[in-house]
Amino acid sequence: MSDGSLLTDANLLTDNPALYEARFPDADRLAGRWTEDCLRRYDAGPRLLDMGCGTGRDAAHLHAAGRVVTGADLSEAMLAHARAHHPGPTYVRADLHGFDLGTFDAVVCLDSSLLYCHTNDQLDGFLASCRAALAPGGLLVAEMRNGAYFLGRTDLLDSPKADSFTWQGTVHRSRTTLTVDRTAQLLRRTRVWTADDGSPPVEQRSAWRLLFPQELRHLLAAHGFEVLELHDGPGPRTEPAWREGESPGTTTDADRLHLVARRHTL
Repeated sequence: MSDGSLLTDANLLTDNPALYEARFPDADRLAGRWTEDCLRRYDAGPRLLDMGCGTGRDAAHLHAAGRVVTGADLSEAMLAHARAHHPGPTYVRADLHGFDLGTFDAVVCLDSSLLYCHTNDQLDGFLASCRAALAPGGLLVAEMRNGAYFLGRTDLLDSPKADSFTWQGTVHRSRTTLTVDRTAQLLRRTRVWTADDGSPPVEQRSAWRLLFPQELRHLLAAHGFEVLELHDGPGPRTEPAWREGESPGTTTDADRLHLVARRHTL
């Protein structure tokens, strides 16, 4: 830990939604457009649940596309920001480890939100909740890191990644270190934040579950889902990013996974 830094399990970005949107701008609503493309490809009905909706940008885009959207998140700060800045959807507080929010034609879970299910029990709780929430034939659409990418690769682990951006006249800098916890099957993240406004450094820790493609297929089948698509791109966070009209890929080798699964009708 950096000398003089404050250690916290909080998340500076999710606790400060405006800062989050400044750090991850998405003026073109790429994630929302990619999601809508998936939903249209399989003729999903209009009722949609966005689990882990964050600031509400994607939920609002999908609402504008004509869907009846419920956005759910555990962060009250994110929900308050979404209601104020991205109106249209209904926003509710819910835990993705287990939820009961009604019946939907599709459940969406973007930007690795699913990977905050760290344990098998939490994954089972999420998938069981999704199945219960979906009408027969409903879709689960998710986008996340790919655990298989870390088999034999260390490029994301070898050295910290430094980023900086300016928000409201203050330069914010982050230094992020990723490590693999093989026992827990987690990708652990330590991020140290500094700013040029004189505030002390803050060190924050979080983690994502490392899920492998065949493991994910098995879990989905066990919970009554048929996998329609599972690929590493193109998608909203790939390089190059997905573009309108591009077809889903066929491999699962790169650092992102993109999933479309259908709840069995029985």
